[in-house]
Amino acid sequence: MNFIFFSPHFPKNSTEFCFYLKEYGANLLGIGDAEYDSLDDRLKYSLTEYYKVSNMESYDQILRAVAFFTHKYGKIDRFESLNEYWLELEAQVRTDFNINGTKNDFIQNLKRKSKMKSFFEKSGVQTVKCYKYTDRESTLKFIGEVGYPVVVKPDSGSGANFTYKIKNEFEFDNVFANKHLQDAEFIIEEFVDGIILTYDGLVDIYGNVIFENSHRFEQSIMNVVNNDDHLYYICLPEVAEKVRLAGRSVLKAFDVREKFFHIEFFERKKDGEIVALEVNMRPPGAWMPDAMNYSHDTNVYKRWANMVLQYQPDEGSTGGYFTGYAARKTTKDTNIHMRIF
Repeated sequence: MNFIFFSPHFPKNSTEFCFYLKEYGANLLGIGDAEYDSLDDRLKYSLTEYYKVSNMESYDQILRAVAFFTHKYGKIDRFESLNEYWLELEAQVRTDFNINGTKNDFIQNLKRKSKMKSFFEKSGVQTVKCYKYTDRESTLKFIGEVGYPVVVKPDSGSGANFTYKIKNEFEFDNVFANKHLQDAEFIIEEFVDGIILTYDGLVDIYGNVIFENSHRFEQSIMNVVNNDDHLYYICLPEVAEKVRLAGRSVLKAFDVREKFFHIEFFERKKDGEIVALEVNMRPPGAWMPDAMNYSHDTNVYKRWANMVLQYQPDEGSTGGYFTGYAARKTTKDTNIHMRIF
Protein backbone atom coordinates (compact mmCIF):
# COMPACT_ATOMS: atom_id res chain seq x y z
CA MET A 1 0.00 0.00 0.00
CA ASN A 2 1.30 3.45 -0.96
CA PHE A 3 0.42 5.62 2.02
CA ILE A 4 1.13 9.36 2.20
CA PHE A 5 1.25 10.73 5.74
CA PHE A 6 0.84 14.50 5.70
CA SER A 7 2.70 16.32 8.49
CA PRO A 8 4.32 13.19 9.94
CA HIS A 9 6.48 15.33 12.24
CA PHE A 10 3.63 17.15 14.01
CA PRO A 11 2.01 16.47 16.36
CA LYS A 12 4.68 14.35 17.97
CA ASN A 13 2.61 11.19 18.30
CA SER A 14 2.23 11.06 14.49
CA THR A 15 5.58 9.27 14.58
CA GLU A 16 3.93 6.32 16.33
CA PHE A 17 1.22 5.99 13.68
CA CYS A 18 3.93 6.12 11.00
CA PHE A 19 6.12 3.57 12.74
CA TYR A 20 3.41 0.91 12.85
CA LEU A 21 2.32 1.57 9.28
CA LYS A 22 5.90 0.77 8.30
CA GLU A 23 5.98 -2.30 10.56
CA TYR A 24 2.83 -3.68 8.91
CA GLY A 25 4.24 -3.26 5.42
CA ALA A 26 3.06 0.12 4.10
CA ASN A 27 5.22 2.02 1.64
CA LEU A 28 5.11 5.16 3.76
CA LEU A 29 5.70 8.54 2.13
CA GLY A 30 5.81 11.80 4.06
CA ILE A 31 5.06 15.42 3.18
CA GLY A 32 5.93 18.20 5.62
CA ASP A 33 7.67 21.53 6.11
CA ALA A 34 10.34 20.37 8.56
CA GLU A 35 13.89 19.72 7.41
CA TYR A 36 14.56 16.01 6.95
CA ASP A 37 17.55 16.16 9.30
CA SER A 38 15.30 17.47 12.07
CA LEU A 39 13.07 14.37 12.00
CA ASP A 40 13.69 11.89 14.79
CA ASP A 41 15.28 8.55 13.96
CA ARG A 42 12.11 6.53 14.54
CA LEU A 43 10.27 8.64 11.96
CA LYS A 44 13.15 8.50 9.47
CA TYR A 45 13.12 4.71 9.76
CA SER A 46 9.39 4.66 9.05
CA LEU A 47 9.47 6.79 5.90
CA THR A 48 10.45 5.40 2.51
CA GLU A 49 10.80 8.97 1.26
CA TYR A 50 10.10 12.47 2.54
CA TYR A 51 9.09 15.46 0.42
CA LYS A 52 9.74 18.84 2.04
CA VAL A 53 7.50 21.78 1.15
CA SER A 54 8.11 25.35 2.24
CA ASN A 55 4.45 26.07 2.95
CA MET A 56 1.98 23.38 3.97
CA GLU A 57 -0.89 25.80 3.32
CA SER A 58 0.07 26.02 -0.38
CA TYR A 59 -2.12 23.56 -2.24
CA ASP A 60 0.03 23.95 -5.35
CA GLN A 61 3.05 22.64 -3.44
CA ILE A 62 1.06 19.75 -1.99
CA LEU A 63 -0.30 18.91 -5.44
CA ARG A 64 3.24 18.75 -6.82
CA ALA A 65 4.40 16.54 -3.96
CA VAL A 66 1.57 14.03 -4.41
CA ALA A 67 2.09 14.04 -8.19
CA PHE A 68 5.80 13.35 -7.65
CA PHE A 69 5.06 10.36 -5.41
CA THR A 70 2.40 9.08 -7.83
CA HIS A 71 4.82 9.23 -10.75
CA LYS A 72 7.55 7.46 -8.76
CA TYR A 73 5.57 4.83 -6.81
CA GLY A 74 2.27 4.44 -8.65
CA LYS A 75 -1.28 5.07 -7.45
CA ILE A 76 -1.57 6.44 -3.93
CA ASP A 77 -3.86 4.31 -1.77
CA ARG A 78 -4.24 6.53 1.30
CA PHE A 79 -3.62 10.18 2.22
CA GLU A 80 -3.97 11.01 5.92
CA SER A 81 -2.79 13.45 8.56
CA LEU A 82 -5.06 12.36 11.46
CA ASN A 83 -5.23 16.07 12.29
CA GLU A 84 -8.42 18.16 12.39
CA TYR A 85 -6.68 21.17 10.88
CA TRP A 86 -5.90 19.41 7.60
CA LEU A 87 -9.20 17.58 7.00
CA GLU A 88 -10.30 19.83 4.13
CA LEU A 89 -6.91 19.63 2.44
CA GLU A 90 -6.98 15.84 2.77
CA ALA A 91 -10.41 15.71 1.12
CA GLN A 92 -9.22 17.91 -1.75
CA VAL A 93 -6.19 15.70 -2.40
CA ARG A 94 -8.29 12.53 -2.29
CA THR A 95 -10.75 14.08 -4.72
CA ASP A 96 -8.08 15.24 -7.17
CA PHE A 97 -6.17 11.93 -7.13
CA ASN A 98 -9.15 9.59 -6.57
CA ILE A 99 -7.74 8.26 -3.30
CA ASN A 100 -9.89 6.18 -0.95
CA GLY A 101 -11.45 8.10 1.93
CA THR A 102 -13.57 11.16 2.64
CA LYS A 103 -13.71 13.53 -0.33
CA ASN A 104 -14.99 17.03 -1.05
CA ASP A 105 -18.60 15.93 -1.40
CA PHE A 106 -18.81 14.91 2.28
CA ILE A 107 -16.10 16.69 4.24
CA GLN A 108 -18.23 19.66 5.33
CA ASN A 109 -20.55 17.25 7.14
CA LEU A 110 -17.59 16.42 9.38
CA LYS A 111 -16.31 19.99 9.72
CA ARG A 112 -19.40 22.13 10.18
CA LYS A 113 -21.37 21.74 13.37
CA SER A 114 -24.50 23.06 11.66
CA LYS A 115 -24.36 20.15 9.19
CA MET A 116 -23.65 17.54 11.87
CA LYS A 117 -27.06 18.17 13.42
CA SER A 118 -29.00 16.44 10.62
CA PHE A 119 -26.89 13.30 11.09
CA PHE A 120 -27.51 13.37 14.84
CA GLU A 121 -31.23 13.59 14.12
CA LYS A 122 -30.91 10.69 11.69
CA SER A 123 -29.18 8.66 14.40
CA GLY A 124 -32.05 9.20 16.81
CA VAL A 125 -29.71 10.65 19.43
CA GLN A 126 -30.89 13.81 21.16
CA THR A 127 -28.79 16.81 20.08
CA VAL A 128 -28.13 20.39 21.11
CA LYS A 129 -30.51 22.87 19.49
CA CYS A 130 -28.59 25.34 17.36
CA TYR A 131 -29.00 28.18 14.89
CA LYS A 132 -26.53 29.42 12.29
CA TYR A 133 -25.99 33.13 12.76
CA THR A 134 -27.24 35.30 9.88
CA ASP A 135 -28.43 38.50 11.51
CA ARG A 136 -29.21 39.91 14.94
CA GLU A 137 -32.99 39.83 14.69
CA SER A 138 -33.40 36.20 13.63
CA THR A 139 -30.75 35.05 16.09
CA LEU A 140 -32.46 36.79 19.00
CA LYS A 141 -35.69 35.10 17.94
CA PHE A 142 -33.97 31.71 18.26
CA ILE A 143 -32.59 32.70 21.67
CA GLY A 144 -36.10 33.67 22.69
CA GLU A 145 -37.18 30.10 21.94
CA VAL A 146 -34.39 28.31 23.84
CA GLY A 147 -33.72 30.95 26.50
CA TYR A 148 -30.49 32.32 27.94
CA PRO A 149 -27.76 31.33 28.48
CA VAL A 150 -26.59 30.29 25.01
CA VAL A 151 -23.21 29.36 23.58
CA VAL A 152 -21.66 31.04 20.54
CA LYS A 153 -18.98 29.08 18.67
CA PRO A 154 -17.42 28.81 15.19
CA ASP A 155 -19.39 26.61 12.79
CA SER A 156 -16.14 24.97 11.71
CA GLY A 157 -13.26 23.95 13.92
CA SER A 158 -12.42 21.98 17.05
CA GLY A 159 -11.62 22.87 20.63
CA ALA A 160 -13.17 25.92 22.25
CA ASN A 161 -11.42 28.84 20.59
CA PHE A 162 -13.73 31.83 20.05
CA THR A 163 -16.43 30.10 22.07
CA TYR A 164 -18.51 32.18 24.47
CA LYS A 165 -21.30 31.68 26.97
CA ILE A 166 -23.81 34.53 26.69
CA LYS A 167 -26.23 35.27 29.51
CA ASN A 168 -28.16 38.29 28.18
CA GLU A 169 -28.71 40.59 25.21
CA PHE A 170 -26.03 43.03 26.37
CA GLU A 171 -23.39 40.28 26.27
CA PHE A 172 -24.74 39.13 22.90
CA ASP A 173 -24.17 42.58 21.38
CA ASN A 174 -20.71 42.84 22.94
CA VAL A 175 -19.62 39.50 21.48
CA PHE A 176 -20.85 40.25 17.98
CA ALA A 177 -19.27 43.71 18.05
CA ASN A 178 -15.99 41.80 17.67
CA LYS A 179 -14.85 42.29 14.08
CA HIS A 180 -13.41 38.77 13.95
CA LEU A 181 -16.80 37.26 14.64
CA GLN A 182 -18.49 39.45 12.05
CA ASP A 183 -16.21 38.06 9.34
CA ALA A 184 -16.65 34.37 10.26
CA GLU A 185 -19.49 31.85 10.38
CA PHE A 186 -20.84 31.15 13.84
CA ILE A 187 -23.61 29.09 15.37
CA ILE A 188 -25.63 29.72 18.50
CA GLU A 189 -26.45 26.71 20.68
CA GLU A 190 -28.69 26.20 23.65
CA PHE A 191 -26.66 25.86 26.83
CA VAL A 192 -26.59 22.35 28.29
CA ASP A 193 -25.60 21.99 31.92
CA GLY A 194 -23.67 18.75 31.96
CA ILE A 195 -20.36 16.95 31.81
CA ILE A 196 -18.73 15.75 28.61
CA LEU A 197 -18.44 12.03 27.91
CA THR A 198 -16.65 10.98 24.75
CA TYR A 199 -16.96 7.91 22.57
CA ASP A 200 -13.59 7.23 20.95
CA GLY A 201 -12.18 4.34 19.01
CA LEU A 202 -11.61 2.58 15.72
CA VAL A 203 -14.12 1.54 13.09
CA ASP A 204 -12.93 -0.76 10.29
CA ILE A 205 -13.56 -0.62 6.56
CA TYR A 206 -16.74 -2.67 7.01
CA GLY A 207 -18.18 -0.28 9.61
CA ASN A 208 -17.45 -2.51 12.61
CA VAL A 209 -16.25 -0.91 15.85
CA ILE A 210 -13.10 -2.83 16.76
CA PHE A 211 -12.01 -0.68 19.70
CA GLU A 212 -13.94 1.70 21.94
CA ASN A 213 -13.12 4.03 24.79
CA SER A 214 -14.62 6.89 26.78
CA HIS A 215 -13.20 10.00 28.46
CA ARG A 216 -14.91 12.07 31.15
CA PHE A 217 -14.50 15.86 31.31
CA GLU A 218 -16.09 17.47 34.35
CA GLN A 219 -14.75 20.91 33.46
CA SER A 220 -16.17 23.23 30.85
CA ILE A 221 -13.59 23.22 28.03
CA MET A 222 -14.93 26.64 27.04
CA ASN A 223 -13.94 27.99 30.46
CA VAL A 224 -10.56 26.24 30.33
CA VAL A 225 -9.73 28.02 27.07
CA ASN A 226 -11.23 31.42 27.86
CA ASN A 227 -9.88 31.59 31.44
CA ASP A 228 -6.63 29.73 30.77
CA ASP A 229 -7.57 27.30 33.55
CA HIS A 230 -5.79 24.13 34.53
CA LEU A 231 -7.13 21.07 32.68
CA TYR A 232 -7.93 17.59 33.88
CA TYR A 233 -9.85 14.62 32.53
CA ILE A 234 -10.22 10.91 33.13
CA CYS A 235 -9.94 8.04 30.67
CA LEU A 236 -12.46 5.48 31.85
CA PRO A 237 -11.90 1.70 32.07
CA GLU A 238 -15.28 0.97 30.49
CA VAL A 239 -17.75 2.66 28.16
CA ALA A 240 -21.16 3.36 29.69
CA GLU A 241 -23.88 1.49 27.82
CA LYS A 242 -25.85 4.67 27.04
CA VAL A 243 -22.70 6.23 25.56
CA ARG A 244 -21.99 3.10 23.51
CA LEU A 245 -25.52 3.00 22.10
CA ALA A 246 -25.49 6.70 21.23
CA GLY A 247 -21.99 6.53 19.76
CA ARG A 248 -22.69 3.56 17.53
CA SER A 249 -25.93 5.13 16.31
CA VAL A 250 -24.00 8.27 15.32
CA LEU A 251 -21.31 6.23 13.54
CA LYS A 252 -23.99 4.42 11.57
CA ALA A 253 -25.69 7.69 10.60
CA PHE A 254 -22.40 9.11 9.30
CA ASP A 255 -21.50 5.74 7.69
CA VAL A 256 -18.00 5.97 9.14
CA ARG A 257 -15.44 3.48 7.84
CA GLU A 258 -11.72 2.88 8.38
CA LYS A 259 -11.43 5.75 10.82
CA PHE A 260 -10.33 6.78 14.23
CA PHE A 261 -13.29 8.58 15.78
CA HIS A 262 -13.85 10.98 18.68
CA ILE A 263 -17.47 11.86 19.42
CA GLU A 264 -18.48 14.26 22.18
CA PHE A 265 -21.68 13.99 24.19
CA PHE A 266 -23.13 15.86 27.12
CA GLU A 267 -24.47 13.88 30.05
CA ARG A 268 -27.12 16.33 31.19
CA LYS A 269 -27.00 16.88 34.95
CA LYS A 270 -30.71 17.27 35.55
CA ASP A 271 -31.74 13.89 34.10
CA GLY A 272 -28.60 12.00 33.01
CA GLU A 273 -29.69 12.02 29.36
CA ILE A 274 -27.07 11.79 26.59
CA VAL A 275 -27.04 14.78 24.22
CA ALA A 276 -24.87 14.77 21.07
CA LEU A 277 -22.48 17.71 20.75
CA GLU A 278 -20.08 17.09 17.85
CA VAL A 279 -18.10 14.49 15.92
CA ASN A 280 -14.42 14.41 15.05
CA MET A 281 -13.23 11.75 12.63
CA ARG A 282 -9.68 11.59 13.87
CA PRO A 283 -7.92 10.53 17.08
CA PRO A 284 -8.70 12.50 20.23
CA GLY A 285 -6.14 15.23 20.77
CA ALA A 286 -3.04 15.74 22.86
CA TRP A 287 -2.17 12.82 25.18
CA MET A 288 -5.55 11.11 24.98
CA PRO A 289 -4.35 8.22 22.74
CA ASP A 290 -1.70 7.44 25.36
CA ALA A 291 -4.31 7.56 28.12
CA MET A 292 -6.32 5.04 26.10
CA ASN A 293 -3.27 2.79 25.89
CA TYR A 294 -2.84 2.84 29.67
CA SER A 295 -6.52 2.35 30.47
CA HIS A 296 -6.93 -0.63 28.16
CA ASP A 297 -3.42 -2.08 28.28
CA THR A 298 -3.19 -1.78 24.50
CA ASN A 299 -1.50 0.17 21.68
CA VAL A 300 -3.95 2.24 19.64
CA TYR A 301 -1.22 3.39 17.24
CA LYS A 302 -0.48 -0.21 16.37
CA ARG A 303 -4.14 -1.21 16.18
CA TRP A 304 -4.98 1.70 13.86
CA ALA A 305 -2.17 0.72 11.46
CA ASN A 306 -3.23 -2.93 11.63
CA MET A 307 -6.80 -1.90 10.77
CA VAL A 308 -5.75 0.21 7.76
CA LEU A 309 -3.42 -2.45 6.37
CA GLN A 310 -5.82 -5.29 7.31
CA TYR A 311 -2.69 -7.12 8.40
CA GLN A 312 -4.30 -9.55 10.84
CA PRO A 313 -7.45 -9.85 13.00
CA ASP A 314 -7.62 -7.18 15.69
CA GLU A 315 -5.92 -8.32 18.87
CA GLY A 316 -8.57 -7.00 21.25
CA SER A 317 -7.63 -5.43 24.55
CA THR A 318 -7.54 -6.18 28.24
CA GLY A 319 -6.90 -3.84 31.13
CA GLY A 320 -9.66 -1.79 32.63
CA TYR A 321 -7.93 1.03 34.46
CA PHE A 322 -8.73 4.64 35.26
CA THR A 323 -6.12 6.97 33.75
CA GLY A 324 -6.08 10.55 34.96
CA TYR A 325 -4.59 13.54 33.17
CA ALA A 326 -3.89 16.89 34.83
CA ALA A 327 -2.14 19.88 33.28
CA ARG A 328 -0.91 22.74 35.42
CA LYS A 329 -0.57 26.07 33.66
CA THR A 330 1.71 28.94 34.56
CA THR A 331 -0.47 31.36 36.50
CA LYS A 332 -0.01 33.73 39.41
CA ASP A 333 -0.31 31.94 42.76
CA THR A 334 -3.14 33.05 45.03
CA ASN A 335 -1.13 32.33 48.17
CA ILE A 336 2.56 32.44 48.91
CA HIS A 337 4.21 29.15 49.87
CA MET A 338 4.36 30.12 53.56
CA ARG A 339 0.57 30.28 53.74
CA ILE A 340 0.18 26.89 52.07
CA PHE A 341 2.73 25.03 54.15
